[in-house]
Amino acid sequence: MSKELFRDDAYAKCCEATVTAVTEAGIELDQTVFYPTGGGQPGDQGILTLPDRTDLTVTDTRNNKANGHIVHVVADGAVMPTVGDRVTCTLDWDRRYRLMRMHSALHLLCSLIDGGVTGGQIGADKSRLDFDLENTALDKEAIHQALNKLVDEDHALTVSSITDDELAANPDLVRTMSVRPPSGVGRVRTVAFGDVDYQPCGGTHVNKTSEIGRLRVGKIENKGKHNRRVNVHLEG
Repeated sequence: MSKELFRDDAYAKCCEATVTAVTEAGIELDQTVFYPTGGGQPGDQGILTLPDRTDLTVTDTRNNKANGHIVHVVADGAVMPTVGDRVTCTLDWDRRYRLMRMHSALHLLCSLIDGGVTGGQIGADKSRLDFDLENTALDKEAIHQALNKLVDEDHALTVSSITDDELAANPDLVRTMSVRPPSGVGRVRTVAFGDVDYQPCGGTHVNKTSEIGRLRVGKIENKGKHNRRVNVHLEG
């Protein structure tokens, strides 16, 4: 499997790596700072610099489910490296950091609404969560105020893990109804912001909630009898 450097350091912007495979899908490396699409968070974009100094633009990053490696997707027609080449990986950091801020904001939003999460999507400017709520009116202004209060309180991030058995014994830790956290390898990664939110998550996050910045709650939409969609925007 590709070594996932972003798991230990979400702020790592670049790394050196060795090409392990080149396929029609893209380029696989022995290690990477690029986060692959998953959990509602888009795959990273950026640059792979080849030994001859050629830059390849990475347009998406995905998981190869067959072998556990991470695939760096590049534009059609790009001059590809060969297996064994050393490359430099450089993130589009501005985009990644906005995604980290938004992903962290959705964890705070999740803590404010008592309902299972039926879906969600993280974007660099706008994100959303869908909640399983029947006949429930959500107060947009109250959520807006509470969300920004949590940001201002500057809750620190803690990353840890629990065993598969511990997760099975505490099913309420999983808020997402449609996507289960990966298990079967012995341990499941968890993230917490202070004592506000604690749940399994494999995504990238900021180190403290003050880094999220000012948020704006957008439309709250009814998407079916049991589905309430809450949209959140970064204001800067």
